[in-house]
Amino acid sequence: MKERLVDAAYGAGWGLVKLLPEFVARPAFRAGADLATRRNGGGTQQLRRNLRRVVPGASSAELDELVRQGMRSYSRYWKEVFRLPTMDHRAIARQVDAVVIGRDVVDAAKERGKGLVLALPHTGNFDVSGIWLAQNYGEFTTVAERLKPESVWERFLAYRRSLGFDVIPLTGGGSGPFRGMVQRLKDNGVVCLVADRDLTSSGVPVTFFGEETRMPPGPARLAASTGATLAVADNLFTDGGWGLRIHSPQLVESRADVPAATQALADGYAKDIAEHPADWHMLQKLWLSDLSGARREALGR
Repeated sequence: MKERLVDAAYGAGWGLVKLLPEFVARPAFRAGADLATRRNGGGTQQLRRNLRRVVPGASSAELDELVRQGMRSYSRYWKEVFRLPTMDHRAIARQVDAVVIGRDVVDAAKERGKGLVLALPHTGNFDVSGIWLAQNYGEFTTVAERLKPESVWERFLAYRRSLGFDVIPLTGGGSGPFRGMVQRLKDNGVVCLVADRDLTSSGVPVTFFGEETRMPPGPARLAASTGATLAVADNLFTDGGWGLRIHSPQLVESRADVPAATQALADGYAKDIAEHPADWHMLQKLWLSDLSGARREALGR
């Protein structure tokens, strides 16, 4: 029953929200965000703890406002997820193109001929950034973890493929996703990976806003294996639309350089997040100090 309700909710989102006029959808989602802030559930509380690391000097009132804006930003992301399939993708790409920073990073990587790995934090709307990339450079590859129920996973798969993404499902322990991404890079293509959280034993230890956490080794390993350029992509919300900033390109010479390259990514994420913290949609535990003792022990910390 729970799975059917979840599927029905997502189905309603893609089926109904896209039909609402923007002047109706925008205040409705904002009201929902404000309600979630007042209820102060687990996700909202964790967002507050996370944002306190980003803005340690904020007063209690300032942090309250930042959390409220953060929840509104997160609700905007979901509103756009449900509306993007029926929007004009070429017009979206043109709007982003007017404010994009770092297109030269993409062009330089393509000129090198070894592909580009873009590592992204959970900021802004990465689906819009993907639309811009697909419209300007063609299909790119990304991965996605299977969701439950399967019907919801199929909805998300169809959604992102409709935007021009090549989505590879993540399967437990399989090497297929890695091979698929390597092939894309060998073809001088682009791979995009959301990579600011990996609290597993395979995550790379990094220092992030002064505390220890772990982040995925995948982006740096791909770059080391293929010679591809590795760079940070920051997704931006603007008052009238979206922006994209691509920066901090690096080459990862070998697998031994993966930890340092991952730390460099974390440093790039931190710089971007500090500039627009309300648009960092991290409602989950990220730092090791937030985990239970048993969970930290399982991670070997």
